[in-house]
Amino acid sequence: MSGVLVIVVLVGLLRIGEVLYAQRNARALIARGGVEIGGAHYPLFFLLHGGWLLTLFWVVPADTAIRWAWLGLFLLLQLGRLWVVISLGPYWTTRVITIPGEPLVRRGPYRFLRHPNYLVVALEIAVLPLVFDAWPVSLVFSLLNAALLAWRIRVEDEALASRRAP
Repeated sequence: MSGVLVIVVLVGLLRIGEVLYAQRNARALIARGGVEIGGAHYPLFFLLHGGWLLTLFWVVPADTAIRWAWLGLFLLLQLGRLWVVISLGPYWTTRVITIPGEPLVRRGPYRFLRHPNYLVVALEIAVLPLVFDAWPVSLVFSLLNAALLAWRIRVEDEALASRRAP
């Protein structure tokens, strides 16, 4: 079995697990009075992330050598993702859901950055293709992701504005 296939499948399985965890959290948040904001852009994330993984599978030859330093960086990014998920706990979702009046999470990486999850995702999308020396995939999907995240961050900032301290 090729390294490309193993890595792409493992990343895909991680993403599926995250989506299932996020859906559970989203249902719980909505049951507690949460409101979803800006859901129109949500399907585009599935297209982008799915397209990113499928493109890697299609364009990277199975016998491509793995760039171990890039893979090491990608694995470190998974620790960053885990830090974000643990810090948000039951508030972590793949959607923008806010519970009016509840304080914002300010622990973990949220002490330092407003959107650490998006930084991790942007780096993942850029780095994983470089594991296979597929810099055109890195460039194209990084640009697409930047456009989608600009929309998402604007939606999220507007949704959370009333909960930010003056």
